[in-house]
Amino acid sequence: MPQSADQIKDHIPLFKEPEYQEMFARKKAAFENCHADARVAEIADWTKSWDYREKNLAREALVVNPQKACQPLGALFAAAGFDGTLGYVHGSQGCAAYFRSHLSRHFKEASSVVSDSMTEDAAVFGGLNNMVEGLANAYTLYKPKMIAVCTTCMAEVIGDDLQAFIATAKQKGSVPEGFRVPYAHTPSFVGSHTTGYDNMMKGILSAFWEGKTRTPNESINIIPGFDGYSVGNVRELKRVLKLMDVDATILSDTSDVYDTPTDGEFRMYAGGTTEEEAIGALNAKATLSLSGGCTPQTLKYIEEQGQETVAFTYPMGLGATDDFLMTLSRLTGKPIPKDLAMERGRLVDAIADSMSWLHGKKFAVYGDPDFTYAMVRFLMEMGAEPTHVLCTNTTKKWEADIAELLASSPFGASAQVWPGRDLWHLRSILATEPADFLIGNSYGKYIEKDLGIPLIRLTFPIFDRHHHHRFPTMFYQGGLRVLVTILDKVFDHLDASSDISFDLTR
Repeated sequence: MPQSADQIKDHIPLFKEPEYQEMFARKKAAFENCHADARVAEIADWTKSWDYREKNLAREALVVNPQKACQPLGALFAAAGFDGTLGYVHGSQGCAAYFRSHLSRHFKEASSVVSDSMTEDAAVFGGLNNMVEGLANAYTLYKPKMIAVCTTCMAEVIGDDLQAFIATAKQKGSVPEGFRVPYAHTPSFVGSHTTGYDNMMKGILSAFWEGKTRTPNESINIIPGFDGYSVGNVRELKRVLKLMDVDATILSDTSDVYDTPTDGEFRMYAGGTTEEEAIGALNAKATLSLSGGCTPQTLKYIEEQGQETVAFTYPMGLGATDDFLMTLSRLTGKPIPKDLAMERGRLVDAIADSMSWLHGKKFAVYGDPDFTYAMVRFLMEMGAEPTHVLCTNTTKKWEADIAELLASSPFGASAQVWPGRDLWHLRSILATEPADFLIGNSYGKYIEKDLGIPLIRLTFPIFDRHHHHRFPTMFYQGGLRVLVTILDKVFDHLDASSDISFDLTR
């Protein structure tokens, strides 16, 4: 038998066994009613043609594999970065399961999220009763320090009012009157996960700061943004801040939340920004966002409190890290230390050592606005050519910014920008105008298999590889890791295609 207690096989070798191959053949012949293999191959080839590309790019009513998730995912990610906070979905259990699984599959960690399980009755009569019972159960069973509530499509379509519902739940004793229940309306049919992150960050800060008077000091706040590499990046950020001796508060610190140890203790709530830190953040001199595309409304709210705000676009590579460190130095009066200057020099040296292997290589990049902008900037710093840049959840500002960035370098001269497009669009684009490499997340593996363009996984979500999130991609050290990741794929592809020479030294 192909599978037994003595020999457990993964599904890939298991399904290659004769028994399964025969079963698949019988199923295809008897039940699938397929076209002939030659006809299937003919249509498959046509979908890679210019004729099909024109039809594909013209579609309006259908989206196929968009490079975005819905708002509640970002809201729950933002909430998870605060100490003792339980994410709460006002909507169906199925939606909550999707958000939990998306985070758990990427980080390989449990994701603590509850739902008040709205069903057909709630869709007709409203979800107030679900909120009253759900908050009471969540507070009693899981003992959080704060419950952060977001909505799904169902709650938004019927018009549930979170502020009123939460106030009623407190009146009915679901949670103590003084217990914090920040909330964000996060309709999944508009925006994306980055919008949800923004809405929840604003909601949480409002809950901590409401009714308080600001007493300015010299500290700095930093908001990391929605980042699948948050474990490595936030820890790298803390190291950089320590080197510069900067007093800073990280608003939504997920570095321990999604990297708990296996030592016999279950940590439902691990790390995160504390209540004291979040309240004290009101008094900061300024707030910096590492991902401006994730925080426009949050930064606007912070500005209204009297703080200076600065938005970055994912400080990865040389120029973006320079911008961040110089801004930090300006705001704090602290000099950039020699250790960081040395790290910068090492990254410059690494690029110089390897740029001959990257010069002229063509890359297609897809993902969130901040990531794509940062990746394109770093590729051009390395002498590579970003030929296709695709962003589903784009904004007019991103379109203008990326156009200006590409125009600033000869390496961006041949680039085409694809705002609002999805991965099925990208498949047609790359089938007709190929790139050498593809940079994005795990969903690009189907394009890799179909078109033979090697995929480099450098953004959320990464489901089919492990532990990428534990290593930084931001700042000089993160830039070095990104450089090595790209180079490894370049050299692996070169070795795999070598039929004349198989060099030991590159």
